[in-house]
Amino acid sequence: MIRLFSNLTWLVLAAALAARPSTALAQDAPIDAPPKPVGKVLIPLPRDENADQSAPVELLPDNRPLTGIEQLSIGTSPERHSYWVPGFSYTNFVQSNAQLLGGGNGWNSTSYFVGNVSLLQNWSRSQLALNYSGGGSLSTDSFVQNGQYHQLAANQLFNFGRWQLTLLDQFAYLPASQFGFGAGSSLALPGSGGPLAPTLPGLQPGLGAGQSLFTSTGPQYTNSAGAQVNYMLTSRSSVTMGGIYGVQRFIDAGSIESNSILANAGYNYQISRTDTLGVVYRFSSFHYLGNPQAIGDHSAQVAYGRKLTGRLALQLSGGVERNAFRIPIAGKTGRTDASISAGLSYGFARGGVSLHYSHGTSGGGGVLLGAKSDRIDTSATRQLSRVLRGNLGFGFARNTSLESAPGTPSNDFNQYFFSAGLARPLGRSVDVTLSYNANIETSNQNICTPAVCQSTYTTHQINFGFSWRARPIVIP
Repeated sequence: MIRLFSNLTWLVLAAALAARPSTALAQDAPIDAPPKPVGKVLIPLPRDENADQSAPVELLPDNRPLTGIEQLSIGTSPERHSYWVPGFSYTNFVQSNAQLLGGGNGWNSTSYFVGNVSLLQNWSRSQLALNYSGGGSLSTDSFVQNGQYHQLAANQLFNFGRWQLTLLDQFAYLPASQFGFGAGSSLALPGSGGPLAPTLPGLQPGLGAGQSLFTSTGPQYTNSAGAQVNYMLTSRSSVTMGGIYGVQRFIDAGSIESNSILANAGYNYQISRTDTLGVVYRFSSFHYLGNPQAIGDHSAQVAYGRKLTGRLALQLSGGVERNAFRIPIAGKTGRTDASISAGLSYGFARGGVSLHYSHGTSGGGGVLLGAKSDRIDTSATRQLSRVLRGNLGFGFARNTSLESAPGTPSNDFNQYFFSAGLARPLGRSVDVTLSYNANIETSNQNICTPAVCQSTYTTHQINFGFSWRARPIVIP
């Protein structure tokens, strides 16, 4: 893990040194592109305790390429100043069966003490955005070790005329699967929060390292480092090339650790002010530590995107993929399947909704040597009153072994999480949250530990927390 932090530090420092410090500007629009209107959307946290919570703020158009490795968003912040925002948060989980495979039946409490920081650095043709949260946890559950919590999202953008270069990194060190972790609380996302925290769209569904299997319990960390170049051929067309290197590691023995590599190439053509078509080719490979198996995956997709600044970002792609196995599985050296990805973000006057879906080959989540994976993530926020905000979340993931021997059932794992929460600001700098989460896993086989053998596990969580953030500190 030290090597991961070292590589990440080098990446951020190199990006910052390469940028040209000058007057801050937002992301450049494509050359000769028609002017686009500024959009407006509600920022869910207040700038002032007496401010009108329903008042929209302006957003600039999102110029990320449709066939790239990043999600599209409804717009980017017009903030041109450089600043950083420190903060602190405390979150307490009161939960049943905290360690799903531990066999505990009672309720226990786990407290997280976390320091947060968000940074936005603007130059004339580049921008660095960073959100980080890190701290520790204390638990009354004998099956859960006191440990650490870290999440980082960093994005460095460069604009050079027709060229656009993006460097990014996503890191998480968590006590359990990142899928649904901390939903409805400040632990779900890194950074100090608030309206001035940099908003980073992240990688497209299914492209980054990570897993959605609650079976892989215990501390674990993932890191996805990516780079992407987009070149404008004309005012309407561009080509995109990028790559991602991901790692997944587990602190406790018994899970399958893996490395992954993804290469991405796409062509984008803007058919109207709001609509874009594209074609994309991707190659992914998965390698497993201590196991000779390796999986190569080739996919070709057709993509469609629609963007209305401040209101809508739609991203659809579909095609076919072909797997190749280094060591045959159930006598087969490969398989063919569909490859699908969809993303939707919609903003309205008092909130917003998002939905992401992916279907394709994954690394197996620490349990399987490769998997056929379907994943759905949805969330919704709504300003219920001048100061009270509500949120809902739902996630579903299905992971199935790639192949199975004739007459032998495949290994199937289904994961669900549900969340509902309320948040209220206390003044400018403090937010209080209350939420409920349910994590459910079902399987077509029993999963056994020395304590219990079961095929279905359910964890209930009641979360209470508060977060404090300082006023933005301007960077000269």
